[in-house]
Amino acid sequence: MSSNERNQRPMNQRMSQEEAGSISRTQAGGGNKTGATRPAAPPGPLRKFIRTPKGSVLVLLLGLMVVGAIHASDRLGIENIIVAMATASVIDIVVGKARKNKRIFPDGGMITGLIIGLVLSSTVHWPVTALTAAIAVVSKHLFKIGRKPIFNPAAFALLFTLLVFHTGQSWWGDLADLPVLFLPLLLIAGYIITSRVNKWPQVLVYLGTYFLILTLAASLHLGNASFTPGDALRVPLVNAALFMSFFMLTDPPTSPGKYSEQVTFSVVAAVVSAAIYLEVGGLAYLLIGLLAANTWRAIALLSSSRANRAAAEASAASGGPKGKMQNEMFG
Repeated sequence: MSSNERNQRPMNQRMSQEEAGSISRTQAGGGNKTGATRPAAPPGPLRKFIRTPKGSVLVLLLGLMVVGAIHASDRLGIENIIVAMATASVIDIVVGKARKNKRIFPDGGMITGLIIGLVLSSTVHWPVTALTAAIAVVSKHLFKIGRKPIFNPAAFALLFTLLVFHTGQSWWGDLADLPVLFLPLLLIAGYIITSRVNKWPQVLVYLGTYFLILTLAASLHLGNASFTPGDALRVPLVNAALFMSFFMLTDPPTSPGKYSEQVTFSVVAAVVSAAIYLEVGGLAYLLIGLLAANTWRAIALLSSSRANRAAAEASAASGGPKGKMQNEMFG
């Protein structure tokens, strides 16, 4: 072996050792890098629920409750909220178990009870509050087309107890009892939920039609002498209209999803509400307008269902393959 080969061998061995160390360090660094980019753990059930439209509505309404409770007279309303939410949730759970539903978390009942508590006056006794919540949930399960309720549960129950028991309604969840500086909070909450449920045509058309009619009526000096149109354009009634449009009109199960149907739905609700206010005033006009729109939607759904069934039966009678398919779809 030559002297050059002997000198090169230790050097080659050193290079091999250095390369091996470099490779091991690279692998170790790669392991750390992989660990750093490892996907985060999936969100828990609570975070998943909050990201849903119902979860967003619940959180936003609870936020309005907390802000509204800044006014001393509205703090007693929290008791009504607890009673209404508990009553509605229990009935929802009982009905869900009776129907053997896989998912019986009463999110709908909680939202319904929360809205009822934010609308009823804090002077309403708790048994009447519990009855209002019970009527709301029962109406949701009783008056249905397919699996969808016809009437907004909270609006139906609030109107029923208002007419029968003359319950007081302060709509304190719309923050009207607080300085006008708090109004942006209601608008921000409304913006978030309207975006989540994709109901902007519905909300904008409703508010535009409602305020346009009242503005024209005020300009022409129309309406009831005791309830002038101008009153509906000022606090607190304007706050109630905003609360209605954001949190009740947009209820997905009881309002249409298509933009064209949203427009018609909103026009019906706004026209009826404004007409009732101009004629008799009172506190029920917003609720009556919403329920009138719910009724219009129910009639439209029934008419569409009957037309589809008739078309399917006619096509099936002709013996065509399309008719057979439609006949299977509609029973």
